[in-house]
Amino acid sequence: MPGLGFIKEELEESKRKGLYFRIRTIGSGQGAWFVVDGKKVLNLCSNNYLGFANDPELKEAAKKAIDEFGVGTAAVRPIAGNTVLHNILEEKLAEFKKVEATISFQSGWNANFATIQALIRKEDVIFSDELNHASIIDGCRITKARIVRYRHNDPNHLEDLIKEESKHRNGKRFLIVTDGVFSMDGDVAPLPELADIAHRYDAILMVDDAHGEGVLGSYGRGIVDHFNLHGKVDIEVGTLSKAFGVIGGYVAGSKDLAEYLKQKGRPFLFSNAVSPGDVAAAIAAVEIMMKSDERVKKLWDNTKYFKEQMKKLGFNLGKSVTPITPVIVGDEQKAQELSRRLFDEKNIFAQSIVYPMVPKGTARIRVMISAVHTKKDLDYAIESFEKLGKELGII
Repeated sequence: MPGLGFIKEELEESKRKGLYFRIRTIGSGQGAWFVVDGKKVLNLCSNNYLGFANDPELKEAAKKAIDEFGVGTAAVRPIAGNTVLHNILEEKLAEFKKVEATISFQSGWNANFATIQALIRKEDVIFSDELNHASIIDGCRITKARIVRYRHNDPNHLEDLIKEESKHRNGKRFLIVTDGVFSMDGDVAPLPELADIAHRYDAILMVDDAHGEGVLGSYGRGIVDHFNLHGKVDIEVGTLSKAFGVIGGYVAGSKDLAEYLKQKGRPFLFSNAVSPGDVAAAIAAVEIMMKSDERVKKLWDNTKYFKEQMKKLGFNLGKSVTPITPVIVGDEQKAQELSRRLFDEKNIFAQSIVYPMVPKGTARIRVMISAVHTKKDLDYAIESFEKLGKELGII
């Protein structure tokens, strides 16, 4: 096909520049150790924060739901895909997040897309952190609204921009949207300051808490709970595919918001509902989290230990204040080489992150700490990073 000839050229160029993503294949359930490309390796790069992805209670819940409801919904929720399990999940999530209501979606991506598209018109203005996740960026673009990007985690810059836009507002809706925890650097949004600005300028405040749930706040309730901002953040978007260990996304807020998105959210209206097994497993995860914060505490104990040891060795961990631990290498090819040697020589699965997932020149190994890691696991990882880091001239 002559018209697609550019594809091969661009793929080859990506390989030459060290920007080509090698996609490895998982051959077992997710845990501290699992099978990748046919061998057992230490898992340092999945988002399985609390170990739910292969948890026996979640698996049992999924099996029971499949026996009762089957493997799929075979319809969108407004037609014939809304099971009692979906309703229970949303009620449990609302209780967990301390909000009036939630609405669940097929993914966190769809939750962001649905919310922004439903609330914002082309004549409105969106104020978006410059490092927001791709799902937020694409959700903003689809509205055709004016998008104003403010400097990363800079409330003063945001307020200056809002002041300027307010001079000719004329009934426009203002939306301030930010990640709660930024997935590549592990830093946290200044949510109290953003909430204050939103209140003073009558703006909608939306936070994507995908990497905050199960991590921040009481029992892992997320960034709003962490800053005690209940009732001051209009929209919380979450995912069920990271700390909850399953699949899906949701939006938390007022009852009116949830009902509005059921009427206007396009992924809710036009894409099949999440399968019963997944919904039941998510319910089990929420119930476990509401009963005990033991996993969250273990996650933070592991995080503190790993970061302290890596910093002592001289690794650059950026500005992370969460279990997301970017081991910043800088050079794309060197980061790829470190990842390859960790896998081939040390049986450690730690994928390199390069452009376009992060800016050029900031390539890294993004280590994701989990509650299921033991101290022995972490010590082995630290020793391996030290040896290869010295050999590659990183430390």
